[in-house]
Order: sequence, then structure tokens, then C-alpha cells
Amino acid sequence: MLRFLFALFLAVCAASAVAEPGKRQDRPDRQDGRQMSREERQRMRDDVRDAYRNDRQDRQQQKTRQMSPEERGQLRRDIEDANRQMKR
Repeated sequence: MLRFLFALFLAVCAASAVAEPGKRQDRPDRQDGRQMSREERQRMRDDVRDAYRNDRQDRQQQKTRQMSPEERGQLRRDIEDANRQMKR
């Protein structure tokens, strides 16, 4: 009985070891089992840096965009209303 349990234990361990995917095969920075070259890493860094730079520039452009006269009037009315409500 003890031998049967030991054999069952070994079979389960072997099955789980075979079922686990290799960590090196699942890494996104490897293609065909080779590491990324320096040029590929630098290109990836530049791409990420450019994406952040473009996003930051878009946000700054939206902040510095001039408001139309209607938008300024609405903002002024909203602020005046809020000030009146605070005085109450």
C-alpha cells in the first residue's frame, strides 16, 4: 500500500512538472529563444518615451487652449452662483 501511494505521488509530481510551461518560453522579450538585442531594447525605450511625450503634450495643449466667449461666460456665471451659495 505504501509503495502504491509513493508511486501515485511521483506520478502526480511528474504530471504537474510536465504541465507547467517553461518560464523562458513565456517571456515576451524573447523570440525563438534569443534575447533582445541592444538596438531592440533601445527602440522599445524610445517608443515608450515618445508615447509619454505625446500624451503629455496633448494634455498641455488642452490646458492652454483658449476658452470661447460662451465658455468664459458660463464659467463666470458658475463661479458667481457658487459664491452666492457659499455666502448663505
